[in-house]
Amino acid sequence: MIKTLVLLGATGDLAGRFLLPALAALRAADRLPDDFQIVAAAREDLDDEAFQRTAAERLERHAPEVPAAARADLIRSVRYRRTELTDPASVGSLLSGVRQPVAVYLALPPGLYTTVVTALGSTGLPAGSRIALEKPFGEDLDSAMALNRLLDRVTHSAGEQAVFRVDHVLGLPTVQNLLAMRLANRILEPVWNSRHIEQIDILWEEDLGLEGRAGYFDRSGTLRDVMQNHMLQILSLIAMELPTRLDEQALRDRKLDALRSVRPLRLDEAASRTRRARYTAGRLSDPAGGTGRAVPAYQDEDGVDAARGTETFAEIVLDLDSKRWPGTRFLLRAGKALHRRRKQVTVRFRPAEHPSAHSAPANELRIGLDGPEDLVLHLAGGVPLNAPSWAPVTLTAAPPAADLPAYGRVLLDVLSGGSTLSVRGDEAEAAWRVMTPVLAAWNAGMVPLEEYAAGSAGPP
Repeated sequence: MIKTLVLLGATGDLAGRFLLPALAALRAADRLPDDFQIVAAAREDLDDEAFQRTAAERLERHAPEVPAAARADLIRSVRYRRTELTDPASVGSLLSGVRQPVAVYLALPPGLYTTVVTALGSTGLPAGSRIALEKPFGEDLDSAMALNRLLDRVTHSAGEQAVFRVDHVLGLPTVQNLLAMRLANRILEPVWNSRHIEQIDILWEEDLGLEGRAGYFDRSGTLRDVMQNHMLQILSLIAMELPTRLDEQALRDRKLDALRSVRPLRLDEAASRTRRARYTAGRLSDPAGGTGRAVPAYQDEDGVDAARGTETFAEIVLDLDSKRWPGTRFLLRAGKALHRRRKQVTVRFRPAEHPSAHSAPANELRIGLDGPEDLVLHLAGGVPLNAPSWAPVTLTAAPPAADLPAYGRVLLDVLSGGSTLSVRGDEAEAAWRVMTPVLAAWNAGMVPLEEYAAGSAGPP
């Protein structure tokens, strides 16, 4: 296992809210080496003690469930280095003299990837090192291909093994369970095809607004932020053919096949198969039942350039050209500042064939992904011989609590040399082949930018 993590962008939101808490959870679970070290790097002028105080405060806020002893132990392993991340010489000096393998985690805006990766290549990383970077991997197909070429040059013969493209949803147990359900349950796989399934909805709906992320989000939008990565990764696990063996390469090969089977939309299809919108002023929902927080219109949020026309809501209907899925629609919908948080997969089965004159409601399987995480199956029951009517029957199950947060699983994979939770370069390109034509249609004004009130169900 790699024993040194170099965390670039250590004072940022990603590091404070997710990475440090995940590392503390790994320490509490005794999943890190005793001599594990973190080299935290950012542009702020801090010393070890000042950064450790800040890190301790963040852990107390974002990981209160982790035992205090584990949090303190992790903090003691951190050393801080002030680094100008846009200066190749400064990045190079951070790693000068390093002889053992390191994992370099780019908790940075994607716009800095090219500069930082180039600097890492000039410095030369020790054999066995890994570079981890967060989605999105490029902003369209051309930039994704350019990033892959750069990573290939920097990692030389190590190739994909030296690169970890992070999409943290792959670390969610509920997402990993999408494939496990098909593998382990005889009742599902025989009906997991277009003969029995009419439509599959993949939803990533959030009840929060920008939450301080305008600088990043306004340059990406919902399609680049979650649809091109999170949601297409989920689609690949749902739609893939089952691998003949359970190893990293076989799994990723089948995911790639599924992504390549998605039929890219033609420009003339965009108006009927896609929607985009942004929220206007409104009031967000309050889970506790209160009045909720008022938010301004997206275009009036601090840090937003209204002229960009960035979407906060996106919906796309896709078809797959595969033997398994002809005639099944895949609907992807994601948005911010909606009336409820809903991240789930809904599988809508075709109506059953039966002799009754009264049609029964179609079965529906709902798989919660990220709170709530229930598994819900809607069936039809009743006594059709005596009274030709049907009564709904709902079966609900809750999965066991996860032993590690999603980022804990991802970081463990990064440090241990695994790649199951990494997005391969050709997967990233295949996903962009699906979404780049949509962006082209939107940029050409072929799909209007609709509006919806914050706290509502979305555009009418």
